Amino acid sequence: MALPAIKHGELVMLKDLQPSSPFFKQGASLRITGKLQEYSVETAIAIIVDGNAILKIDTQHLRNLSFRIGSIYQFIGELHIQSDNEIILQARVGRNVDGIDLSLYNQSLQLLRQFQADHIKSHHQIN
Repeated sequence: MALPAIKHGELVMLKDLQPSSPFFKQGASLRITGKLQEYSVETAIAIIVDGNAILKIDTQHLRNLSFRIGSIYQFIGELHIQSDNEIILQARVGRNVDGIDLSLYNQSLQLLRQFQADHIKSHHQIN
């Protein structure tokens, strides 16, 4: 029996996780970066922020990752949407990325998306 393939985490900015977003899907595999605002050892729930956007991260499956409030972390995991549209990322990978410039990171992500959209558009025009 073949094991299901683990999907790569789509690069997503926290502000893009709105119900109207194409990334706002149950089970979507995402890569999220933000500053740690809170962490509960009892529940293994971390809360990360980027600007006004906030996301809960379930870190129960992560090992050997220490959490420091104010540090910047990147997580890869699956998005779980609850009945009230509250979302939580079930992290399978996490790492500290202190030193990253979140503003520059977000700008580069926007440029990447623009490049990909332009590439797809030009590819369709050729075919």
